Amino acid sequence: MEMTSMSLKRGCLVVEDNDGVALQEETKKQKVSECYLTNSQDGVENDGLHSSEDEPGPPEVEGAKKDEKNSSAQVREEEEEEDGLSETGEEEEPESFADMMKHGLTELDVGITKFVSPHEGFSGILKERYSDFVVHEIGKDGRISHLDDLSVPMDKEDPPEEALTVLTAEDKQQLEELQLFKNKETSVAIEVIEDTKEKRTIMHQAIKSLFPGLETKTEDREGRKYIVAYHAAGKKALAKVRTAADPRKHSWPKSRGSYCHFVLYKENKDTMDAINVLSKYLRVKPNIFSYMGTKDKRAITVQEIAVLKISAQRLAHLNKCLMNFKLGNFSYQKTPLKLGELQGNHFTVVLRNITGTDEQVQQAMQSLKETGFINYYGMQRFGTTAVPTYQVGRAILQNSWTEVMDLILKPRSGAEKGYLVKCREEWAKTKDPASALKKLPVKRCVEGQLLRGLSKYGMKNIVSAFGIIPRNNRLMYIHSYQSYVWNNMVSKRIEDYGLKPVPGDLVLKGATATYIEEEDVNNYSIHDVVMPLPGFDVIYPKHKISEAYREMLTADNLDIDNMRHTIRDYSLSGAYRKIIIRPQNVSWEVVAYNDPKIPLFNTDVDNLEGKPPPIFASEGKYRALKMDFSLPPSTYATMAIREVLKMDTSIKKQTQLNTNWLR
Repeated sequence: MEMTSMSLKRGCLVVEDNDGVALQEETKKQKVSECYLTNSQDGVENDGLHSSEDEPGPPEVEGAKKDEKNSSAQVREEEEEEDGLSETGEEEEPESFADMMKHGLTELDVGITKFVSPHEGFSGILKERYSDFVVHEIGKDGRISHLDDLSVPMDKEDPPEEALTVLTAEDKQQLEELQLFKNKETSVAIEVIEDTKEKRTIMHQAIKSLFPGLETKTEDREGRKYIVAYHAAGKKALAKVRTAADPRKHSWPKSRGSYCHFVLYKENKDTMDAINVLSKYLRVKPNIFSYMGTKDKRAITVQEIAVLKISAQRLAHLNKCLMNFKLGNFSYQKTPLKLGELQGNHFTVVLRNITGTDEQVQQAMQSLKETGFINYYGMQRFGTTAVPTYQVGRAILQNSWTEVMDLILKPRSGAEKGYLVKCREEWAKTKDPASALKKLPVKRCVEGQLLRGLSKYGMKNIVSAFGIIPRNNRLMYIHSYQSYVWNNMVSKRIEDYGLKPVPGDLVLKGATATYIEEEDVNNYSIHDVVMPLPGFDVIYPKHKISEAYREMLTADNLDIDNMRHTIRDYSLSGAYRKIIIRPQNVSWEVVAYNDPKIPLFNTDVDNLEGKPPPIFASEGKYRALKMDFSLPPSTYATMAIREVLKMDTSIKKQTQLNTNWLR
């Protein structure tokens, strides 16, 4: 079957796939307009910088595991540090990037080899324009999240709107330092300019609502009015006020649900970045936010977020301050959100400059709608450098800790930021963690965390050093190995038995896997068949694919009959995954256009602003395929697009095929 190309610019395949657990290592900053960012936090940085999705090693995990317990954003480390701004990597010549990507992975390397439909492939551009890729979360009630209401539910306890703007940036900084006991002052006095009783009332309300723990009084000093803020109680009371579980107890109305739920519309930011930005502007810890699934950076995404005891009024005020974000559809509820509670995501994708005839497009999309696509784990799961994440996962499962350290830290071919290259060279030369760490301006990446662990625990205790890396990031490696095995086994299953159920295949009855018996084969379709991710709590098919699993793990020095690890975190229980996914709500149209820069559909924000939808000419220089479809959690939109175009989605392959286009 002929493979055809899908053009892309650098990084454009890092697109939103369903329900990934984001494993952000660095926090990005946001442009400031009228909002205030305190000096006690990292400085402001240009919004155009890459997130760590562009910084290989390791990438974000795309498919959320059901057993991840923590849906709240990870608390950032206390230490302040400069982000490395010198190497954005965007300005590199296409040739140099193409050259680097020669060492990357192809689909073949991770077991992605089969297609389900016989149609002929064609090429198209999933452009680096993130606005060509829009994701709307589907909630647990089956409703698609939309941002369509910016109004704020008000109640009498809310301070007036002016309370959010009456204090200057300097006032807020002084008040925050007082609130957090960061200076020796016992009070802060703010002069009331244009003094009126109403203005004084608003200032009192502003200080009390924005800086819990402070009390205020009005004082007359030499004929001028001042609002004086001071601590209502000692440090113990403040500590209680500041805990995540009890952040604003004394000022939150009893009649109101403790959580403000809202819809977050974001452009070109991943969920963790967005929450870190919101928490910075609200001056709260990121772990008071919760969500059902993380959405990736290079897309426009719309999802539900919940936050503990922050009013809709304060959240709505951020719409005046933040670029690339909009918050709306506010409501107060009694419970937070939990990771994995969503039903999936709805995608709107534009493939530009397609070469397929109308008939080819019709065949491809009809097949996607009726048959679906192979539910492979996409390329994002495996990293973008010469050291795939599954290799690290395999070494962890083998208990080969020196190899784990070596794989993460050794120099490697492939696209990486300059400071990482220097850090790896230093490590190879000296094997001195402290010395290698000095080469990293950004210590929050996995390499930095591991080096810090090695400095702390020594080279003889790699297990503890590795344990410094956040749990989700560590588990990502072994999940990547499971995904690698699963992809290979599914390709073999389809190669040997085709697209029909056979005796010995597995299907789920509730959460329990059972075998298809000879007499039951006709009661099932290929859409019912599941295959296991290897682990101690799964069964394997009763045909020759079972032996293939055993052979693959044996070749990797692993015992399929003993997937428990001496370290409990790395014991794999396994799981089941459908081998074919049929997207829901599939629709498509081919449109003609002349200007490659014009958007080909309206976003929620466009609709809120009353923009008319684009009108297409019947003839145009280019043709685009606009597709809409819904996918369940932990499935990959890139794999659906691969089935339509019949192309290799790896950056390596795309870069080779499209060097001319990149120029």
